[in-house]
Amino acid sequence: MSRIKDLFRQSPFDPLRDHMVKVMECVGLVRPMFEAVSTDHHENLEDITKNVFKKEHEADILKDEIRQTIPKTFYVPVFRGDLLGHLKLQDDMADACEDIAVLLTIKRLALPAAIRDEALTYVGTVIEVCNQADALTGEMQQVVRDGFDPDRVEQLLEAVRAIETAEWMSDRCQYKLSQQLFALEGEVSPVDIMLWFKVFGELGNLANYAESLADRIRRMLTSR
Repeated sequence: MSRIKDLFRQSPFDPLRDHMVKVMECVGLVRPMFEAVSTDHHENLEDITKNVFKKEHEADILKDEIRQTIPKTFYVPVFRGDLLGHLKLQDDMADACEDIAVLLTIKRLALPAAIRDEALTYVGTVIEVCNQADALTGEMQQVVRDGFDPDRVEQLLEAVRAIETAEWMSDRCQYKLSQQLFALEGEVSPVDIMLWFKVFGELGNLANYAESLADRIRRMLTSR
């Protein structure tokens, strides 16, 4: 029996948690990518993005194994479709990290000094949403093992609400940053402005996927 099958017999969230660990390895490389661009260390950026591609591929391999092993014949305490949906959102997070890496290296970009601090702040807000979602998946793993204790379930629902607030704050930061970016027309080439706008949008997608992951967990907690 494969390790993934063994994990499913312990808890349906154990293999999903393994996959989330790999996803968060991708997320952990997002800020270093931006710091490399902001300091014009493009050789470092190339090395970091190669690592992102490697980690995302490893996450894909694990995702495919989990999909093939989603249990069909023995009891799981949540709807199987929710397990697959949860896995898909984690995969979307890893894919967003890879897309950010592609956009940052498709041409030699320079982060305009006028928006550098705001951009790094925005990156921080996105990573915070992801970190909170990561912590939530770890808590969900334990709640499933403990049989959905009502007090613990309520704590998780409160964590979901906190993630929604963090994502809303990230959206506000993205909007302000985008305004500042387009105010640089005439100082920054149109191509660079549009590329940065796409980068910031992909960062927003990453935060959105993390929030959707939290919402998926809320559905599993409240649909029992």
